[in-house]
Amino acid sequence: MTNDLLFVYGTLLIADNEFASYLTRNSTFCCKGKMRGKLYDVGCYPGVVIDGDDNYDVWGTVYRMRNVDQALRNLDTYEGFGEGEEQPYLFVREALPIETDEGVLTCWVYLYNRSIATLREITTGDYIAYLRRR
Repeated sequence: MTNDLLFVYGTLLIADNEFASYLTRNSTFCCKGKMRGKLYDVGCYPGVVIDGDDNYDVWGTVYRMRNVDQALRNLDTYEGFGEGEEQPYLFVREALPIETDEGVLTCWVYLYNRSIATLREITTGDYIAYLRRR
């Protein structure tokens, strides 16, 4: 069985985002969570990279997806990952440990897959709070 847990940390947390609405209709809120990484402002969305020992907590939400294969196909398209997408992929999907109040859960996470050289780092690890302050 395909893992049905998804950790989201960016635009999929914004209620009026088309794919966040899709996720809300096709999944169930599981819990809040965090992962170790670095968060960057890519422009209209954030991206997480895992970069050595100086990672910090990146905050988000875990969802349990229904109809997992279809949900992942739709989300892969949104994230620029998979067959037919521009190379290198914008994001790659990986199963990673997410710390939650319910223990460590293995969740799908979309990691940014392009250069971060000119991007602003969001050192708080909280994209929604960052948007409020911008």
